[in-house]
Amino acid sequence: MICALGAAVCFGTASVLQAVAARAAEPGTGSGVDTALFLRAVRQWRYLAGLGLDGAGFVLQIIALRHVPIYAVGAALAASLAVTAVVAARLLRVRLSRTEWAAVAVVCAGLLMLGLSAGEEGTGTGSLALKLGLLAVAGLVLLVGVVAGRLPDGPRALVLGLAAGTGFGVVEVSVRLIDSPWDLRNPALYALLLGGGAAFLLLTSALARGSVTVATAGMVLGETIGPAVVGVVWLGDSTREGLAWLAVTGFVVAVAGSLALARFGEPSAPAKR
Repeated sequence: MICALGAAVCFGTASVLQAVAARAAEPGTGSGVDTALFLRAVRQWRYLAGLGLDGAGFVLQIIALRHVPIYAVGAALAASLAVTAVVAARLLRVRLSRTEWAAVAVVCAGLLMLGLSAGEEGTGTGSLALKLGLLAVAGLVLLVGVVAGRLPDGPRALVLGLAAGTGFGVVEVSVRLIDSPWDLRNPALYALLLGGGAAFLLLTSALARGSVTVATAGMVLGETIGPAVVGVVWLGDSTREGLAWLAVTGFVVAVAGSLALARFGEPSAPAKR
């Protein structure tokens, strides 16, 4: 859980740094899958620093996924939205209201419940159908990104964030289904690469226009609910005996608190480079 929370801090801080860089870069094609925008943004130190934090967060995420259920890791990563809001208050000069601070406290309470109730990770290895399904979902994420790029800024940020979160969710599940990174016959390996790459492209486009917190809220939904269901139903994740109710409550509270931040947090335009 400590690793999962560390990953949330890394991811949440990276989102704001990458948002500043994406908004400061010259516009790309306007597509949801915008490689031109990504290449312009990646030239800035803020985006590179964000990528470094993403890398550190990914390592911590892998460690966490090898020891606790996916639902616990996913909810902990949802706390990245609380981190995003707090860091945005500093870097994007956003004033957090009492409601937002209360939402941060709610997220922490939900994570505490999960930490007390989470059992060990399941022993399920996943079927070939599940691995192929993950690969198909990763491909669908790219298609959604192409379509979402044509939407107005408000729903565009939300849909792209949701699709990016789904891509990151594919990564979470894939980590559990990969025994060796050198097993090139495992579809989960390609699902991880495609899902993670697509998620980065879509999240960069989402952060370039619209609210940082709204885009990240969509990402939180995408990377928590689906992977949690897969972990419990197909991979055997469970809770400590008699504490299933506490785990469910903690999961709902943590995700709801994160979404409450998206509802009330609306960052202003970032400072120029």
